Amino acid sequence: MRTVKPLHGQVALVTGAARRIGRSIVQKLAAEGAAVVINYATSRQDAEALVAELAAAGCRALACEADVSRRADVERMFELVRRELGRLDILVNNAGIFFPARFDELTEEQWDRIHGVNLKAQFLCAQAAARLMRHSGRGRIVNIASLGGLLPWPEYTHYCTSKAGVIMLTRCLARALAPEITVNCVAPGTIQFPDETPDAEYIRRAPLQKTGRGEDIAEAVFYLVQAEFVTGQVLVVDGGRSLV
Repeated sequence: MRTVKPLHGQVALVTGAARRIGRSIVQKLAAEGAAVVINYATSRQDAEALVAELAAAGCRALACEADVSRRADVERMFELVRRELGRLDILVNNAGIFFPARFDELTEEQWDRIHGVNLKAQFLCAQAAARLMRHSGRGRIVNIASLGGLLPWPEYTHYCTSKAGVIMLTRCLARALAPEITVNCVAPGTIQFPDETPDAEYIRRAPLQKTGRGEDIAEAVFYLVQAEFVTGQVLVVDGGRSLV
């Protein structure tokens, strides 16, 4: 007897999905039965390789280039989803950028850039997604924030404020889009991949004494897209680092 996968028949769009955490999320949602749309801005080769990998495993996937901080690109991307797949059930707002800047040297351009990608893009994508989701009467939006949205990091003031904005956007949208659409947030701590040097200081300070994996965030997202009685919440996945 063939078991029906939990997300069979559903369509998921993940922004910033060609590499790292986004790639892990796409792989998880596809493995659980969803057709997936892999958004990317510049990583075309990685996105196309991921599409090929999923297709070889029997999963339906397509890649879409779009700068999600630009409304025209977002509208074009969601029209592609409607035309090619006919519906949207899951949006994961994962696209983001991260770089340090001393506060007294932080430029207006740097401030606008990081808020455009990390916060404005989530607003634009959620707004477009909600229109499609309401056609089918339900939907799941998961925004990716950060431990930086909860803890103050002076060298990353611009980043921290953008991610704190994601948390409040999540709470506002959970009320605005209810009851058909749930909106939740995952706040990762340091997530590292096999080719990266371990963050010794993070490992020392986190109670679980390790950094996270892309799979840890993917599992958290999967929980939230299945949850029927959870909305407006922030799921912190950080090995306990926010406790100390």
